[in-house]
Amino acid sequence: MTRTPLRISLGGGGTDLPSYSREFGGFVLSAAITKYVYITVNKSFLPGYFLKYSETEHAETRETIRHPLMREALAMQDVPMPLEVVSVADVPAGTGLGSSGTFTVGLMHALHAYKREPVCAEKLAREAIEVEMTRLDEPVGMQDQYIAAYGGLLCQEYATDGSVSVVPLEIGDASIRELRDSLMLFFAGYTRNASDLLAEQKQRSLDGDRAMLDGLHFTKELGREIRSVLESGRIAEFGPLMDAHWQKKRARSKAMSNERIDELYDLAIRQGGATGGKLVGAGGNGFLLFQTNDRRRLRDVMTRAGLNEMDFSFDFDGSVVLVRNT
Repeated sequence: MTRTPLRISLGGGGTDLPSYSREFGGFVLSAAITKYVYITVNKSFLPGYFLKYSETEHAETRETIRHPLMREALAMQDVPMPLEVVSVADVPAGTGLGSSGTFTVGLMHALHAYKREPVCAEKLAREAIEVEMTRLDEPVGMQDQYIAAYGGLLCQEYATDGSVSVVPLEIGDASIRELRDSLMLFFAGYTRNASDLLAEQKQRSLDGDRAMLDGLHFTKELGREIRSVLESGRIAEFGPLMDAHWQKKRARSKAMSNERIDELYDLAIRQGGATGGKLVGAGGNGFLLFQTNDRRRLRDVMTRAGLNEMDFSFDFDGSVVLVRNT
């Protein structure tokens, strides 16, 4: 059994997509949070593949597995049947917290553990990226796989040659606590498939769309500024920088937000006392992340608006094996 963290993006999100980073280089600052995807892999007593996630499958062959990530991960690891794979998550998919990348990293880790193979975080991230981006040709970036594998608060540099460099954010314990205590997540509703929005960004980037590229250039440099602010201990300045990021992100695509999200965001700023925030993930819906100096005030305003808060802290373990067969 493996446990792999979900994430929130703190800055630079979107510049990790190869359609942008291979031309201009990218930078993303992500934080793993204490919400997880759990994957269990076990030998089955019956022939075939028994797969349990939001649906239940019994596939007689690997090729007939309907779940694309499971099918390609099992093919890549060449794990023979009979096999049972069970996935349980703290937060449903389609909520903007990087669940697809987290799921794939956790699954790859569980398959390695099942075969009693040691594996490092870098290899887990790379294998998950190969499944999603190469084998399935999904228009996704790479930050989700890296933050899921490594955990912590992670600075990720994406070079034009395709290489990736990751280092922890240089921030002290007191600043980590201050940052954690200032952030709040509220569930605003399920997203549509993130691939739709990411595919639009990919195509517009490849086409040299000036508005899209200018927006991503701004996002990358703002991500670097956020890194500098946090490493300098100026935690309170993060909220206004998030707001600048959100306003630019909204301008990249009409599908990035909607009338209800805009109303909730304005409500949190005007009445809830939030100093800034954004919609986490590709856009459309999901979780709203805010920074505030008055958690009770913001919680009361969002609760009256019908939103549920999700409490969280930061995860510094990354993907781990909880139980291993002997």
